[in-house]
Amino acid sequence: MSRVTEDELKKALSTAVVERKDPKKRWMERMMKSAKSYHKICPYFDKRLGNCFLRQLSDKKGKCEREGKFDGCPVFIGFLDQSYDKLVREGRQLPIDFRDLSMTIY
Repeated sequence: MSRVTEDELKKALSTAVVERKDPKKRWMERMMKSAKSYHKICPYFDKRLGNCFLRQLSDKKGKCEREGKFDGCPVFIGFLDQSYDKLVREGRQLPIDFRDLSMTIY
């Protein structure tokens, strides 16, 4: 059994890179996971017309290009990104669950 000296231990610990995700990215992933647990298709998708409510609010108007699939949807991810920025800018507490998001944004 070999013993590790204190200098070797400090060197190993200092070179070890601990990857920590950005808090914004972690929050967005948590919201996406929570939304998936409650909704099979995007909660902002109009089934009857095929429109995206989030796209209607932005400059790009039109139909949903993903047929309601919100996993990896750039419009949905953009909405989460804007929501995070708005909540942090106003100094409000970030919601833990997706259902709480609509109550804190509006």
